[in-house]
Amino acid sequence: MTTSLTKIKLKISNTEVDIECDINNLPDVISQIPNIMKSVSNISKTDVSEENVHISDNSDEIQSSIPPDIIINKSDSLTDVLLKLFLSNWSNEPKKLNEIRDVLQLYGLMYPKQTVAVTLLRMAKSGRLRRFKSNTGEYVYTASNSLLSSNEKLSKSAY
Repeated sequence: MTTSLTKIKLKISNTEVDIECDINNLPDVISQIPNIMKSVSNISKTDVSEENVHISDNSDEIQSSIPPDIIINKSDSLTDVLLKLFLSNWSNEPKKLNEIRDVLQLYGLMYPKQTVAVTLLRMAKSGRLRRFKSNTGEYVYTASNSLLSSNEKLSKSAY
């Protein structure tokens, strides 16, 4: 008889917990989640391995998956939303197309990959974003210097 494994990923503060168990044991494992959360909160930056639970500190990976604190209006175009994203701290590191699509999806914005790619390319050609190849050969995007300097002028005039 084959068993099917189920994976559950919990993010608690700066700690990520991956739980892998047999589908038949899932109710028991789910009932243990409060205990796991309690254990994680008592652990500071250590790795713990048990048969069904693996806890590790991946704060950089988690940090990049946390959406930025921006306000998206119903009337905002994709370009407007991307500008807000690239003006936030989220874009401190160059972002790949998939990372950008992932954060858009966190806001409930389900754009086709091609739509996002074309919009990013147009923004790069217009000088609002920078586009270059990373070490892995994939295109990555960052805010352009002109975008950042215009944002500084706006924030200084707000005071």
